[in-house]
Amino acid sequence: MNFAQMKCKPVSGAPMSAAQVEADLKSLAGWASVDNALEKSFSFPDYHRTMAFVNAVAWVAHTEDHHPDLAVSYSRCVVRFNTHSVGGISLNDFICAAKVDALLG
Repeated sequence: MNFAQMKCKPVSGAPMSAAQVEADLKSLAGWASVDNALEKSFSFPDYHRTMAFVNAVAWVAHTEDHHPDLAVSYSRCVVRFNTHSVGGISLNDFICAAKVDALLG
């Protein structure tokens, strides 16, 4: 499935099953399911490039209206997506994860 070509939509109900999350993770290199969220660590050579990435992620989040938790340090940013309205992982998390990957590829 090409998640990067999809758009986020409001969701409610139950989160994706663990089996579905694991199956869909096969299409996202480096992302993992951690405590009911999709998570990936990105490394950069310096603070300037890290912050440029953070700003680009913020733009993706704004345009998709789906916002990650970010842990930012000098040369690393950990991006973590989950969907509060379902209490876990939804299709929107996969869409945004793919769009974040596309920023670097």
